[in-house]
Amino acid sequence: MGLDIYAGTLTRYYTQNWKNVAQQWAEANGYTFTRVAPNGEPEAVDVISAEEIQEEAVRWRDKILRAIAPEGQEPLPAWEENGEKPYYTDKPDWDALNALLLFAACKMYGEAVPSLFDKGGTFEDYPVSQRAYGDERMRWSLFSGAVCWLPIAEPLYTQAPLPTGEQVIVSTVGALKGELEKINDLSWQASEETILSWAGTEGQSSAAVESAERQQAADNERRQYSTESLAKCAYSMAWRAVRFSETHGVPILLDFDRSRNWLADGRLCSE
Repeated sequence: MGLDIYAGTLTRYYTQNWKNVAQQWAEANGYTFTRVAPNGEPEAVDVISAEEIQEEAVRWRDKILRAIAPEGQEPLPAWEENGEKPYYTDKPDWDALNALLLFAACKMYGEAVPSLFDKGGTFEDYPVSQRAYGDERMRWSLFSGAVCWLPIAEPLYTQAPLPTGEQVIVSTVGALKGELEKINDLSWQASEETILSWAGTEGQSSAAVESAERQQAADNERRQYSTESLAKCAYSMAWRAVRFSETHGVPILLDFDRSRNWLADGRLCSE
Protein backbone atom coordinates (compact mmCIF):
# COMPACT_ATOMS: atom_id res chain seq x y z
CA MET A 1 0.00 0.00 0.00
CA GLY A 2 1.10 3.57 -0.63
CA LEU A 3 2.25 6.19 1.84
CA ASP A 4 0.87 9.72 2.15
CA ILE A 5 1.89 12.50 4.50
CA TYR A 6 -0.91 14.56 6.01
CA ALA A 7 -0.86 17.69 8.15
CA GLY A 8 -4.22 18.71 9.57
CA THR A 9 -6.62 18.09 12.40
CA LEU A 10 -7.36 14.58 13.59
CA THR A 11 -11.04 15.33 13.14
CA ARG A 12 -10.59 16.02 9.46
CA TYR A 13 -8.32 13.01 9.05
CA TYR A 14 -10.61 10.47 10.71
CA THR A 15 -13.79 11.77 9.07
CA GLN A 16 -11.91 11.36 5.75
CA ASN A 17 -12.75 14.97 4.94
CA TRP A 18 -9.55 15.28 2.93
CA LYS A 19 -8.27 14.09 -0.43
CA ASN A 20 -4.85 12.66 -1.08
CA VAL A 21 -2.93 13.69 -4.18
CA ALA A 22 -4.12 10.64 -6.13
CA GLN A 23 -7.74 11.59 -5.48
CA GLN A 24 -7.06 15.20 -6.41
CA TRP A 25 -5.38 14.16 -9.67
CA ALA A 26 -8.19 11.74 -10.55
CA GLU A 27 -10.87 14.36 -10.03
CA ALA A 28 -8.94 16.99 -11.97
CA ASN A 29 -8.57 14.59 -14.92
CA GLY A 30 -12.07 13.15 -14.98
CA TYR A 31 -11.34 9.77 -13.39
CA THR A 32 -13.12 7.94 -10.58
CA PHE A 33 -10.99 7.22 -7.52
CA THR A 34 -11.99 4.58 -4.96
CA ARG A 35 -10.05 4.05 -1.75
CA VAL A 36 -9.38 0.37 -1.11
CA ALA A 37 -8.83 -1.16 2.33
CA PRO A 38 -5.74 -3.32 3.02
CA ASN A 39 -7.82 -6.48 2.40
CA GLY A 40 -8.58 -5.32 -1.14
CA GLU A 41 -12.21 -4.45 -0.43
CA PRO A 42 -13.72 -0.96 -0.94
CA GLU A 43 -13.55 1.08 2.24
CA ALA A 44 -16.44 0.81 4.63
CA VAL A 45 -18.92 3.64 4.96
CA ASP A 46 -18.50 5.70 8.10
CA VAL A 47 -20.55 4.44 11.03
CA ILE A 48 -19.51 7.20 13.45
CA SER A 49 -20.78 10.74 13.04
CA ALA A 50 -18.42 13.64 12.46
CA GLU A 51 -19.47 15.09 15.81
CA GLU A 52 -18.54 11.88 17.63
CA ILE A 53 -15.19 11.75 15.86
CA GLN A 54 -14.42 15.34 16.83
CA GLU A 55 -15.33 14.61 20.45
CA GLU A 56 -13.08 11.57 20.42
CA ALA A 57 -10.22 13.51 18.83
CA VAL A 58 -10.49 16.15 21.56
CA ARG A 59 -10.50 13.47 24.28
CA TRP A 60 -7.44 11.82 22.78
CA ARG A 61 -5.66 15.17 22.40
CA ASP A 62 -6.27 16.15 26.01
CA LYS A 63 -5.28 12.72 27.30
CA ILE A 64 -1.96 12.59 25.47
CA LEU A 65 -1.10 16.19 26.35
CA ARG A 66 -1.57 15.33 30.02
CA ALA A 67 0.51 12.19 29.64
CA ILE A 68 3.54 13.86 28.05
CA ALA A 69 3.57 16.96 30.27
CA PRO A 70 6.56 17.14 32.64
CA GLU A 71 5.74 15.79 36.09
CA GLY A 72 4.06 18.36 38.30
CA GLN A 73 3.29 20.71 35.42
CA GLU A 74 0.07 21.58 33.62
CA PRO A 75 -0.78 19.78 30.34
CA LEU A 76 0.86 21.21 27.26
CA PRO A 77 -1.18 23.74 25.24
CA ALA A 78 -3.91 22.14 23.17
CA TRP A 79 -4.34 22.62 19.44
CA GLU A 80 -7.75 23.34 17.95
CA GLU A 81 -9.70 20.31 16.72
CA ASN A 82 -12.41 20.64 14.06
CA GLY A 83 -13.20 19.46 10.55
CA GLU A 84 -12.81 22.82 8.84
CA LYS A 85 -9.18 23.83 9.36
CA PRO A 86 -7.06 23.55 6.18
CA TYR A 87 -4.80 20.59 5.56
CA TYR A 88 -1.69 19.72 3.58
CA THR A 89 -0.96 16.38 1.95
CA ASP A 90 1.48 14.82 -0.48
CA LYS A 91 2.67 11.35 -1.44
CA PRO A 92 6.32 10.45 -0.79
CA ASP A 93 5.58 6.69 -0.86
CA TRP A 94 7.76 4.16 0.93
CA ASP A 95 10.69 4.22 -1.50
CA ALA A 96 11.33 7.92 -0.87
CA LEU A 97 10.94 7.65 2.91
CA ASN A 98 13.34 4.71 3.10
CA ALA A 99 15.80 6.50 0.82
CA LEU A 100 15.69 9.51 3.15
CA LEU A 101 16.51 7.29 6.14
CA LEU A 102 19.40 5.75 4.23
CA PHE A 103 20.68 9.14 3.11
CA ALA A 104 20.46 10.59 6.62
CA ALA A 105 22.22 7.64 8.26
CA CYS A 106 25.05 7.69 5.73
CA LYS A 107 25.57 11.41 6.27
CA MET A 108 25.54 10.99 10.05
CA TYR A 109 28.31 8.39 9.88
CA GLY A 110 30.29 9.90 7.02
CA GLU A 111 29.59 6.94 4.75
CA ALA A 112 29.08 7.10 1.01
CA VAL A 113 25.43 7.25 0.02
CA PRO A 114 24.52 4.42 -2.38
CA SER A 115 23.81 6.05 -5.73
CA LEU A 116 20.79 3.88 -6.53
CA PHE A 117 17.87 2.67 -4.43
CA ASP A 118 15.93 -0.43 -5.41
CA LYS A 119 12.24 -0.09 -6.13
CA GLY A 120 10.47 -1.63 -3.14
CA GLY A 121 13.67 -1.56 -1.09
CA THR A 122 13.89 -0.74 2.60
CA PHE A 123 16.35 1.04 4.87
CA GLU A 124 16.92 -2.31 6.61
CA ASP A 125 18.44 -3.70 3.38
CA TYR A 126 21.61 -1.69 4.14
CA PRO A 127 24.14 -2.47 6.93
CA VAL A 128 24.14 1.18 8.07
CA SER A 129 20.59 0.66 9.35
CA GLN A 130 21.75 -1.67 12.12
CA ARG A 131 24.39 0.84 13.16
CA ALA A 132 21.76 3.58 13.32
CA TYR A 133 19.23 1.48 15.23
CA GLY A 134 21.83 0.60 17.84
CA ASP A 135 23.09 4.15 18.33
CA GLU A 136 21.62 6.22 21.16
CA ARG A 137 22.46 9.38 19.23
CA MET A 138 20.05 8.27 16.51
CA ARG A 139 16.98 8.04 18.73
CA TRP A 140 15.21 10.29 16.27
CA SER A 141 11.50 10.14 15.57
CA LEU A 142 12.31 9.26 11.95
CA PHE A 143 14.44 6.27 12.91
CA SER A 144 12.04 5.20 15.66
CA GLY A 145 9.15 4.65 13.27
CA ALA A 146 7.02 7.59 14.39
CA VAL A 147 3.77 7.98 12.46
CA CYS A 148 2.30 10.98 14.29
CA TRP A 149 3.90 14.31 15.24
CA LEU A 150 2.01 16.63 17.56
CA PRO A 151 2.15 20.43 17.02
CA ILE A 152 4.51 20.98 19.95
CA ALA A 153 7.90 22.71 19.80
CA GLU A 154 9.60 20.58 22.46
CA PRO A 155 11.33 17.52 20.95
CA LEU A 156 10.15 14.21 22.38
CA TYR A 157 8.69 10.87 21.37
CA THR A 158 6.80 8.15 23.16
CA GLN A 159 4.72 5.07 22.47
CA ALA A 160 1.00 5.71 22.70
CA PRO A 161 -2.28 4.54 21.18
CA LEU A 162 -3.85 6.52 18.37
CA PRO A 163 -7.57 7.27 18.67
CA THR A 164 -8.13 3.96 16.86
CA GLY A 165 -6.33 2.11 19.65
CA GLU A 166 -3.33 1.22 17.47
CA GLN A 167 -0.07 1.45 19.44
CA VAL A 168 2.43 3.66 17.58
CA ILE A 169 5.33 6.01 18.16
CA VAL A 170 4.09 9.57 18.67
CA SER A 171 6.54 12.46 18.48
CA THR A 172 6.41 16.23 18.06
CA VAL A 173 6.80 18.61 15.15
CA GLY A 174 9.70 20.22 17.03
CA ALA A 175 11.55 16.90 17.02
CA LEU A 176 10.93 16.32 13.32
CA LYS A 177 12.00 19.84 12.42
CA GLY A 178 15.25 19.45 14.34
CA GLU A 179 16.01 16.16 12.61
CA LEU A 180 15.37 17.62 9.18
CA GLU A 181 17.57 20.61 9.95
CA LYS A 182 20.35 18.25 11.03
CA ILE A 183 20.13 16.33 7.75
CA ASN A 184 20.32 19.53 5.73
CA ASP A 185 23.27 20.81 7.78
CA LEU A 186 25.17 17.57 7.12
CA SER A 187 24.52 17.51 3.41
CA TRP A 188 22.95 20.05 1.09
CA GLN A 189 22.87 23.17 3.27
CA ALA A 190 20.05 24.20 0.96
CA SER A 191 17.87 27.28 1.29
CA GLU A 192 14.21 26.87 2.18
CA GLU A 193 13.22 27.98 -1.32
CA THR A 194 15.31 25.18 -2.80
CA ILE A 195 14.01 22.63 -0.31
CA LEU A 196 10.39 23.48 -1.09
CA SER A 197 11.03 23.08 -4.83
CA TRP A 198 12.24 19.47 -4.50
CA ALA A 199 8.72 18.10 -4.00
CA GLY A 200 8.04 18.90 -7.64
CA THR A 201 11.44 18.30 -9.21
CA GLU A 202 12.95 15.32 -7.38
CA GLY A 203 12.00 11.72 -6.78
CA GLN A 204 10.14 9.44 -9.13
CA SER A 205 8.81 12.32 -11.24
CA SER A 206 12.09 14.23 -11.61
CA ALA A 207 13.63 14.91 -14.99
CA ALA A 208 16.76 13.02 -13.97
CA VAL A 209 14.78 9.90 -13.16
CA GLU A 210 12.76 10.15 -16.36
CA SER A 211 16.00 10.37 -18.32
CA ALA A 212 17.36 7.31 -16.56
CA GLU A 213 14.09 5.47 -17.16
CA ARG A 214 14.47 5.81 -20.91
CA GLN A 215 17.77 3.96 -20.61
CA GLN A 216 16.31 1.10 -18.59
CA ALA A 217 15.33 -2.34 -19.84
CA ALA A 218 13.02 -2.68 -22.82
CA ASP A 219 9.98 -3.39 -20.68
CA ASN A 220 10.23 0.16 -19.25
CA GLU A 221 9.78 -1.23 -15.73
CA ARG A 222 12.08 0.94 -13.65
CA ARG A 223 13.76 -1.04 -10.86
CA GLN A 224 16.05 1.57 -9.34
CA TYR A 225 15.95 5.26 -8.54
CA SER A 226 18.49 7.87 -7.56
CA THR A 227 18.82 7.55 -3.77
CA GLU A 228 19.54 11.23 -3.27
CA SER A 229 16.73 12.34 -5.55
CA LEU A 230 14.24 10.19 -3.66
CA ALA A 231 15.60 11.50 -0.36
CA LYS A 232 15.21 15.10 -1.50
CA CYS A 233 11.61 14.45 -2.51
CA ALA A 234 10.67 12.95 0.87
CA TYR A 235 12.63 15.65 2.68
CA SER A 236 10.79 18.43 0.86
CA MET A 237 7.37 16.95 1.62
CA ALA A 238 8.25 16.48 5.28
CA TRP A 239 9.56 20.04 5.50
CA ARG A 240 6.40 21.37 3.86
CA ALA A 241 4.34 19.45 6.42
CA VAL A 242 6.41 20.91 9.27
CA ARG A 243 5.95 24.45 8.01
CA PHE A 244 2.22 23.88 7.53
CA SER A 245 1.92 22.44 11.03
CA GLU A 246 3.72 25.43 12.53
CA THR A 247 1.48 27.87 10.67
CA HIS A 248 -1.84 26.19 11.41
CA GLY A 249 -1.15 24.39 14.69
CA VAL A 250 -2.09 20.89 13.50
CA PRO A 251 -0.56 17.40 13.84
CA ILE A 252 1.30 15.52 11.10
CA LEU A 253 0.41 11.92 10.25
CA LEU A 254 1.81 9.27 7.95
CA ASP A 255 -1.20 7.73 6.25
CA PHE A 256 -1.32 4.14 5.09
CA ASP A 257 -4.98 3.31 5.74
CA ARG A 258 -4.81 3.12 9.55
CA SER A 259 -7.98 5.23 9.89
CA ARG A 260 -10.29 2.74 8.21
CA ASN A 261 -10.77 0.15 10.97
CA TRP A 262 -12.05 2.77 13.41
CA LEU A 263 -14.62 4.05 10.95
CA ALA A 264 -15.65 0.53 9.96
CA ASP A 265 -16.32 -0.99 13.36
CA GLY A 266 -17.36 2.05 15.35
CA ARG A 267 -14.78 1.76 18.13
CA LEU A 268 -13.91 4.72 20.36
CA CYS A 269 -10.69 3.74 22.01
CA SER A 270 -9.37 6.56 24.17
CA GLU A 271 -12.14 6.55 26.76
